[in-house]
Amino acid sequence: MQVRILGCSGGIGQKVRTSSYLVDHDILLDAGTGVGDLTLEEMLQIKHIFITHSHMDHVAIIPLLVDTLFSSLKQPIIVHALKETIDALQTHFFNWTIWPDFTELPSLEASVLKFEEMKIGDVYELNGRSVEMIEVNHIVPAVAYAVKTQNSIFVYSGDTTTNDSLWDKLNTYPRLDLMVVESAFANHDIHLANVARHYCPELLAADLKKLRHKPKLGISHLKPGEETLIMDECRKAFGDDWDLHQLSSGDVFQL
Repeated sequence: MQVRILGCSGGIGQKVRTSSYLVDHDILLDAGTGVGDLTLEEMLQIKHIFITHSHMDHVAIIPLLVDTLFSSLKQPIIVHALKETIDALQTHFFNWTIWPDFTELPSLEASVLKFEEMKIGDVYELNGRSVEMIEVNHIVPAVAYAVKTQNSIFVYSGDTTTNDSLWDKLNTYPRLDLMVVESAFANHDIHLANVARHYCPELLAADLKKLRHKPKLGISHLKPGEETLIMDECRKAFGDDWDLHQLSSGDVFQL
């Protein structure tokens, strides 16, 4: 399994993209602005998008992606998400006001976009890989995803803060090779982190103590301009026994 970091930031800027992770060539976890750096040929290989939650930085490219590929798609792109997330996308994006409803185009019978609801604990099987939906704690209904093959497990937290559901589930796995987990704020913004239900290094360090595995750990969703501070605080809070990575667009992990 290959994991390619298309976007991993909490904001935008030159060479800074929001949350989007390409698994192998055909699965997207979230569809933030990083998807826009793919070539047209790479975009055409995307068959499934698994969305963690409805916030703009995680879904912004879905309308543009489907529009760009419209005339070339031989089968619909399938978006998997919680019912609440699908409802938000249909109500606020694909509503013929903000964007055309591509679940009806070019026809209801042969649309280029399809939504498939998942529930917490559901597992979607896809060509030797399984994608499991895991409950997390965010300001809107949100999930993490675990992508498993016979020989590797990758987990992407999406947006979350202090919880037990994620860590309890991960502790049932026999292994954990790579985890991408957010730390959106520095410790001086812990109040804001609590209100918005994000991690800061202090909160994340406390939850990492719940995990019995020691995966390669990629830190995502860093606030632009405070990346160095947040990573320094993570290193101090976590200790020396973690294989810690500040993620950047373009990073590739081969599991």
